[in-house]
Amino acid sequence: MVHPCIDATEDNLFGSLEPEAFYARYGVTYIEEMVQNARGLRQCTRSWIPVDQNPKGVVMVCHGYGADSGWLVQLTSIGFASQGFAVYAIDHQGHGKSEGLKCYIPDIKAVIDDCIEFFDAKRQNHKDLPAFLYGESLGGALALLIHLKQPGIWAGIVINGPMCGISVKFKPPWPAEILLHLIARFIPTWPIVPTKDIAAVSFKEPWKRKLCVKNPHRYTGKPRMGTALVCIQTVKEIEARSSEVTAPLLIVHGELDVVTDPEGSRRLYETAASSDKTLRIYPGMWHQLIGEPPENVDKVFGEIYAWLDTHASQTS
Repeated sequence: MVHPCIDATEDNLFGSLEPEAFYARYGVTYIEEMVQNARGLRQCTRSWIPVDQNPKGVVMVCHGYGADSGWLVQLTSIGFASQGFAVYAIDHQGHGKSEGLKCYIPDIKAVIDDCIEFFDAKRQNHKDLPAFLYGESLGGALALLIHLKQPGIWAGIVINGPMCGISVKFKPPWPAEILLHLIARFIPTWPIVPTKDIAAVSFKEPWKRKLCVKNPHRYTGKPRMGTALVCIQTVKEIEARSSEVTAPLLIVHGELDVVTDPEGSRRLYETAASSDKTLRIYPGMWHQLIGEPPENVDKVFGEIYAWLDTHASQTS
């Protein structure tokens, strides 16, 4: 149940290996392509396909705020592919190699539509296979909203530290939060929302924190007013519609997460209509579960791999 982050170093995503040798080590073929969305923006899409076996299922990956699908999320995607799943991801608008003002999300519905358009196209290549959604942080919220827009399509959803609630330890001071609604209407792209540095409070292991900040496409500025408002509105929508979630659901969350609130995951678990749902709140773990020591990473992703395997076999 080894996660590929075991081979990374603080200086290199692929450790001592060249990218192609790293993919070969895990029995994965990597493909990167640019597509144009309905709004005319070019977006980076990525695929990780098992080399010497027919895929047992498909995993569609939604990355989080400020990140992209080509860095640490890529290691998780390689892990899924090494377990026999065809894996696909897209850099959201303004993230990674995709076009758009850096880390500006003017409308969450447009991001959801981008994901659905790309994921639907890739699912056509695997019509007989069960398809799963996987999302981290903001990506967890996106996975839920994709499911709510496409009920009955997905064989299951795995959400990791999902943005179902924003931690009070990470929110801006209350006067700023109140003013946000007003100011964001007039200067939505202004990057001044006061928050803590996400990497510093997300990764427990210092070397992984250093690797995170070496991502050449990582956003390092303050959150933009409009993006922060969209995140708050997204949390409220999920809270209001959680009872509409019906797909098999696995929620994993670090108990000491100060970015997204574990209580939001508990509320989702309690209110989701899914008859098949599992909640794992891991004692002592932080927001980025990939940022934990090896034994914790193995525990978390071992459970995720096992859940995907079980649900893929149930629907195949």
